[in-house]
Amino acid sequence: MPDQPGLAEEMGLDLFDIGPLRELYRPMRNAGWELRIIESAPCRGYWSGVLLAQDIVILTRGEDTWMSLTPVEFESQILGVEAARGHVAVMGLGMGWVAAETALRDEVDRVTIVERDPDIIAMHAELDLFARLPGGVGSKVEIVESDAFDWVPDAPVDLLMPDIWLPLVGEDRLPDVHRMQDKVGASAIYFWGQELEIARHAAASGCRFDWAGVLETVRGFDLPVLIPDTEDYPGKIRTAASQWMRERWFAPGHIAILEGAPVF
Repeated sequence: MPDQPGLAEEMGLDLFDIGPLRELYRPMRNAGWELRIIESAPCRGYWSGVLLAQDIVILTRGEDTWMSLTPVEFESQILGVEAARGHVAVMGLGMGWVAAETALRDEVDRVTIVERDPDIIAMHAELDLFARLPGGVGSKVEIVESDAFDWVPDAPVDLLMPDIWLPLVGEDRLPDVHRMQDKVGASAIYFWGQELEIARHAAASGCRFDWAGVLETVRGFDLPVLIPDTEDYPGKIRTAASQWMRERWFAPGHIAILEGAPVF
């Protein structure tokens, strides 16, 4: 195996490591799904720029990559994980990383994963990820085979974490979250790519990416969207938007709102 720290130094990049859960994954296949491992590759983060990721686990189906243990996946999910408590509902099983990290939190009592594809559920039965979590916290996790738009919880949900989409940003995001929330009635929601959705709507309405603009934009969602308790959250939104949305999602008149945001 290459000397990863040495390679990172040679490339002038910081080294990214997803953490100890990486060791619980192995290459495997089930039906159209496949878990593969790549030794190392430069990967752009959600807001951190390019890092050298090592031992990258990738979940694919056909030509599509559905999830990967890379900087963008980590950064676009971790703020929701860090805010999780009580009963958490995760829409979409994927690699199970978000649910596993959430179950490891002392503040979390229960994690319900809603997944409609029996093939990915079967892969996880073979992988046995949750049973191998430290401290027996995997006992908090339950996988329910159901559609995210149909599932109704049997107990109040403190945090809804939807992640059922292939692209990082899309115009269907808010309508989809509303459909889920109508059935779930969660106290709070953190959905994958919400920073880019905030950016898209803020730019369209002329709001700047400061705290006032973020809060005004989120109020317009008419959803209990969780705003992470981090001082630089508006800055993270601005940087993520500049890295992932500039050409495709912003009209020319909207790009000025990103002035001062670093572009990697």
